[in-house]
Amino acid sequence: MNQVKIKTINKKQKHYLQTMNEKINILKKEILSDNWYVLNKYTYKFQKQNGEWETHDREAYDRGNGATILLYNKEQGTVILTRQFRLPTYVNGNPDGLLIESCAGLLDKDNPEDCIRKETEEETGYRVSKVEKIFEAYMSPGSVTEILYFFIAEYAKEMKVSEGGGLEEEQENIEVLELPFEEAYSMIALGTIKDGKTIMLLQYLKLNVW
Repeated sequence: MNQVKIKTINKKQKHYLQTMNEKINILKKEILSDNWYVLNKYTYKFQKQNGEWETHDREAYDRGNGATILLYNKEQGTVILTRQFRLPTYVNGNPDGLLIESCAGLLDKDNPEDCIRKETEEETGYRVSKVEKIFEAYMSPGSVTEILYFFIAEYAKEMKVSEGGGLEEEQENIEVLELPFEEAYSMIALGTIKDGKTIMLLQYLKLNVW
């Protein structure tokens, strides 16, 4: 019964995608900035439900796709997080600009699994081999093209191969935090953790691990 239902949903989704493709016509693409990543301006026609066509102008920031991971030790009841300065939060009212986050990085030319293993070692100092992908999500779909791949992995003391902190040439200056899970989870309600991907990963562990 469940298999039949899933097939039906997939057929509906396929038809919906085909229909949406017929309702979108990109007329022009302009590069507004190619300094850090790429900011594009799109002009396109969009067909409304009543059949009328509208012309839209929208900007989309393309920084590539990324991956994030939350390391946890169930026996100890701890997780590994990071803390670093994030300029956009500072200019938007975060007093010191510091943000507590799960380890993350851009894929560049790597697949998500290879990327997150590399980022984990660079940022946290832990070398993990087994990672579990739990879902993927668009984090700011109104303006950013990025899709983020979410992972979790168990860690142990013997997996630590360096102090972490990120790459010096990338000026990351990352502080590694090992916190009791319950303390980290409580920081969501306290407002100490405000990073979306980190909240999602902590919520996942709460529901599925602890």
